[in-house]
Amino acid sequence: MESIHLRDEYIKLGQALKLAGLVDSGIMAKEVIQDGQVQVNGETDTRRGRKLYAGDTFSYQGKTVQVEA
Repeated sequence: MESIHLRDEYIKLGQALKLAGLVDSGIMAKEVIQDGQVQVNGETDTRRGRKLYAGDTFSYQGKTVQVEA
């Protein structure tokens, strides 16, 4: 499992997808999230602004990423 590290208290889902290299742009992140292609902690989430905290995981296209402090 890959991981990304927080610089602040949380990171928004769209930003996390970009930081992890799973999407190339914010527009692409918005599209895949709204299309229900992204899971947060095992459940589909369609909110680009969803806040992720240390310990959360998100998945897209079979790749899962852990959010670390």
